[in-house]
Amino acid sequence: MSTIQFTIDGKQCTAKPGQTIVEAAKQNGVYIPTLCHFEGLKPAGVCRICTVKVGGRNMAACTTPVADGMVVENKTAELEDYRKAIVEMLFVEGNHMCPTCEKSGNCELQALAYRYMMMVPRFPFLFPKRELDASLPKIVIERNRCVQCLRCVRAITAPDGKRIFGIVKRGGHAKINVDRELAQSMSDELAQKAMDLCPVGSILKKEVGFAVPIGKRKFDTKPIGSDIERA
Repeated sequence: MSTIQFTIDGKQCTAKPGQTIVEAAKQNGVYIPTLCHFEGLKPAGVCRICTVKVGGRNMAACTTPVADGMVVENKTAELEDYRKAIVEMLFVEGNHMCPTCEKSGNCELQALAYRYMMMVPRFPFLFPKRELDASLPKIVIERNRCVQCLRCVRAITAPDGKRIFGIVKRGGHAKINVDRELAQSMSDELAQKAMDLCPVGSILKKEVGFAVPIGKRKFDTKPIGSDIERA
């Protein structure tokens, strides 16, 4: 198998044929922020936080395969501000209350806000009316926190392969919906998987809130991306 040679911000890197920029960057100790991407799932290119420049063009790093001789710009002032703007938009278009959220400390959106030192968003808050669904036996769906990354849609399936989650409507009216019949028979393990897979606090397994105390959660002890980045 041939090895691909490419650079990220001037750093010489290697990749295997078929790897995306995000995958190859991680392998070479370079962190590219993502929200919709999750290892093992087919890339969707939804959130665009992973945007990099290749040949002067903006590209989604989670869906773009690495090519030999490719020159990738990742950590530039322009791209970092672009990513910060996306994080800010995700905060203002939903209703996020980090101090009272069960996912605080384990939330990837919150961790990215810390990484980009988000204080006051540059955009006005929208405060949309979104319903919370606590009627299912195993999970709570809190749509106020959903960032529509589609991780749950792509990964959470019933034993027969049917998708439990889906997206309905379009544009500003789009929302994650759940097959109520399939959700009625979700196991504890699948409910926990759905909660763990969600990058925010939109899917919560019932009766396990705050099981790990604040201060001991994933991003309480180390910033997001610190387990990847190497000098």
